[in-house]
Amino acid sequence: MGTSFVEIVYRGVLQMSLARRIGRGIVLGARKENKRGFTFGRYGDSPERIGIPAKRFVVIGDCEEDLQPFMTPYELTNNDVTVVLDDTLHKGVESWAWHGLQPINRLTKPGGTLLILSQASPDELIRVIPIKEVEYNLAIVRGSPTWSSMWRYDDDTDARILGAMAKVTRIISLDSVEYVIAEEWGQKDKVELAGKSYDEVQVRPVAAGEGIEQAIPQIELPAWQQMREALVIPAILGQKQNPDFKGLAARTKRPLIDSGKCRKCNLCWLHCPEGSLDIMPDGFFNINLEYCNGCGICASICPVEGCIDMVTEQTFAENASWQER
Repeated sequence: MGTSFVEIVYRGVLQMSLARRIGRGIVLGARKENKRGFTFGRYGDSPERIGIPAKRFVVIGDCEEDLQPFMTPYELTNNDVTVVLDDTLHKGVESWAWHGLQPINRLTKPGGTLLILSQASPDELIRVIPIKEVEYNLAIVRGSPTWSSMWRYDDDTDARILGAMAKVTRIISLDSVEYVIAEEWGQKDKVELAGKSYDEVQVRPVAAGEGIEQAIPQIELPAWQQMREALVIPAILGQKQNPDFKGLAARTKRPLIDSGKCRKCNLCWLHCPEGSLDIMPDGFFNINLEYCNGCGICASICPVEGCIDMVTEQTFAENASWQER
């Protein structure tokens, strides 16, 4: 088998326990097959924040020697499977150490699998996933994002993801998955769910060049001579956007405005924590959706009913400016 890699992309502390449990389940299943493995976390930003995309990696090898060259990378770059626990993360994720936004499928190897938890069909999702210049597979596990907490969760997503993993890759078998769930976790009631997910996971081959063209903003990294001493984060003052952090990857919903109801009270502009609202010459507002994190404060603070609504990201295929009805 050699060495196999799995990347698990999840939404910050809200899905941390789930991602860690899936990673550990893959390693335990590999051990049942006399393989070796380890799992480790790397964050989309550091320290990890609520809602900000984060990553976990799993490395599986035939022996300890196979694992040694891969014990220290911050980010594995040739993943057999990329597991995505929230389908709105198709917009991209911040890589380790703020290297800029990267497509969700960037680290999936040629012929590898992008495994997404979603209610959408593969054909619907491929329309919003960035183009990759090599062939790969898109696999769908039916379900909605798990919003639990950083310490616990109460659903069966872990078992269903592991069951699908056994179908789309040779890293672990369904027998090993069922052993982990029943014996290691002591949750025999979830064994049937893993088998059902194994049977029902949808897999669609994706051709090279298929998907959406998406401009991915990149951060220009300073040379070592330009780096400031210690850990210095320059302040962003009063209603100005931070050019080094794009909020769009954290967003599950975006604001939708009815300009005909806007009273130009400025409350949304005053309370936006990301400074993503710009006042236009006509007194209305434009929102830069690269910086909007989807927190919903503008909608909650607006005094006019129905003026600003938060709409799920799956409604939109791109990150154009403020959307109007």
